Amino acid sequence: MAVTIAAVQMCSGTDPVRNVETMRRLVREAAAKGAVYVQTPEMTGALQRDRAGLKAILRSEADDLVVAAAAELAGELGIHVHVGSTAIALSDGKVANRGLLFGPDGEKICSYDKIHMFDVDLDNGESWRESAVYSPGAVARMADLPFARLGFAICYDVRFPELFKTQAQAGAEIISVPAAFTRQTGEAHWEILLRARAIENGVYIIAAAQAGVHEDGRETFGHSMIIDPWGRVLASAGGTGEAVVLAEVDPAAVKAAHAKIPNLRNGRSFTLEVVDEPAKGGVAA
Repeated sequence: MAVTIAAVQMCSGTDPVRNVETMRRLVREAAAKGAVYVQTPEMTGALQRDRAGLKAILRSEADDLVVAAAAELAGELGIHVHVGSTAIALSDGKVANRGLLFGPDGEKICSYDKIHMFDVDLDNGESWRESAVYSPGAVARMADLPFARLGFAICYDVRFPELFKTQAQAGAEIISVPAAFTRQTGEAHWEILLRARAIENGVYIIAAAQAGVHEDGRETFGHSMIIDPWGRVLASAGGTGEAVVLAEVDPAAVKAAHAKIPNLRNGRSFTLEVVDEPAKGGVAA
C-alpha cells in the first residue's frame, strides 16, 4: 500500500518556543498535503553550541516542549509525527540526542538515542566533540507502522553502514536519517551517503535536515530528501530555508529491489589475512 510521507526542513534557532511554533506550522502543512508520517530534523528543539545556553533550555522528556507539541500534533492530525531528534536532559546530568515517534493517537511509540557521536576536526577549522555533551545510545531500534517497518538513524549514523544493514536484514523498509549536517561535509557527502545506504539495503531513506545559517553561528547543508530503494531521489529541498518534502512510498518497491539485487541474502562470512611483503631478496611462501 503506497502512502505519502514527508520530511520538513527547518533552520532551528536557540529558542525552543519559536522552533516549536515552526515545527507545528510545517507539520500541519505536510499533513494538509496528505502525509501520514512526518519527520522533523535533528535538533528540532534548538541548535545551541554554547553549553551554558544549552543547559538553560534543557528539559527532561516528560517536560520537553518539542515532545509535548509532537504528541499533540500527532493526535490532532491523526498521523505519525517523528521528531528527528531533540536534546533531552538525562538523570545523570548528560544529554541524549533523542528521536521520538508518536502515533495517530498521540501516544509515544518509541524513542531512539543517536549511537555515533560526531567527534571530528574539519579542514575549515570547525571542531566538534559531541561526546563531550551527549551520551551515546546503545540500542538500534525499529518500529512496525501500519504502512512499513521503520528503522532509525540520526545524522552521523549515516557513516556507519552496519547500522543500516542490521536493520534492513531485520525487515526495515524505510530508514530515517534526520540530520544537521555541516555545510562542508554536506556538500561533499550528504546525497552520496544517503543514496548509498538506500541502494545497499534496498530501502527507502527519508532525511529531514537543518538548513542555513543558525543563531548559534553554525551553517547546515539542508537538502532534505526522500530516496527510493533503487537509489533514486524522489523529492528534495534546497540548501537554505524551510521546506516540506513529500513522496509516496510503497513496501512493494522494497521487495522488488531485494528481488533484483539480493545482496542482503548473498552476503558470506569470511576471514581476513594480512600478508607481509617478503624481505628484499626473499621469496614469498
